[in-house]
Amino acid sequence: MNLIDRLVEKLRNHPKRIVFTDGDDARILQAARQIVSLGMGVPILIGDRTKIKDKAAKLDLTTKGMRLVEPARSSDIEAFVEDLKEVERYKENEPQELRKLVLDPNIFATLMLKRNQAEAIISGATAKASSALRPLFQIIGTQENVEVASSLVILEMEEKPVGIDGALFMGDCGVIPDPNSKQLADIALNVARLANHLTNALPKVAMLSFSTHGNEKHAPIAKIKEATRIAKEKARTLAFDLEVEGDIQVDAALDMATAITKGIDSSPVAGNSNVLIFPDLNSGNIASKLVQILAGANNYGQIIMGLKRPAAEISRGASAHDILGAAAIVGCQAIDHNLLYHPEG
Repeated sequence: MNLIDRLVEKLRNHPKRIVFTDGDDARILQAARQIVSLGMGVPILIGDRTKIKDKAAKLDLTTKGMRLVEPARSSDIEAFVEDLKEVERYKENEPQELRKLVLDPNIFATLMLKRNQAEAIISGATAKASSALRPLFQIIGTQENVEVASSLVILEMEEKPVGIDGALFMGDCGVIPDPNSKQLADIALNVARLANHLTNALPKVAMLSFSTHGNEKHAPIAKIKEATRIAKEKARTLAFDLEVEGDIQVDAALDMATAITKGIDSSPVAGNSNVLIFPDLNSGNIASKLVQILAGANNYGQIIMGLKRPAAEISRGASAHDILGAAAIVGCQAIDHNLLYHPEG
């Protein structure tokens, strides 16, 4: 059984309400139908009810078991306006401006999440990443001990024996353009925590570079080495069990024969990595999409890490299957979500 199938089984025992900002998108409707059919929880679709029902009918889908929410007809508008007033970014806005903002599907859905009217959110199917992410950062915010939010994708290759039963956890692939050493260490810990939370497997974290144990006189290598040191130190402080190796090249991280050739096979990470941490957003985003297209891997994400509520910002190129996988991940992330982030020791 692959990772997503296991997560679906888990959600059947702990069903969640997942709010989708793009309710009339065909892929969202197809994924929502699957969520209902599989007993994973209740999909909440934001949008014009008539448009959603018409699109569902054209797809020969029923919306039974889904909740359709049209912001303009919602009884929550005034309460949401009051909530938005409390957000630092919107404190100076006039009431009329706030009402208009509340009607935006991304903001409305995020306020639903804030009020615990849903346990997780999925956005980005038809909007630019910035439009989907901004309300999450402004309204939901990050966990107390998280310096900055980041993201991960899970690439699943059922026929390839890599990672955790064919699943690789990869970050950051969507949020921080050029993380410094401290941010890179936080990304590593956050991705490792979710990997462990979803699978119970020991995270084996590869801090990727163009070198394997290279010369730290080169600034990019020095950054990776320092991030590795910080990640190990934080993991010890938090009593979080993981293995970290860096700097290391991706072939040595995933292929034991290469690790042996490069003389690092004594490392528990070399050849056995299940968490890949990229040095910057360019490399992470390019690598994840390249593997998805050329290897036919399933790509689930972006899963936003470090927020107070589970969230995913999916690609506009995501398929219905990708969206279903993202829903399974954030749904299971919502189970004991507080255990993902621990106070600093």
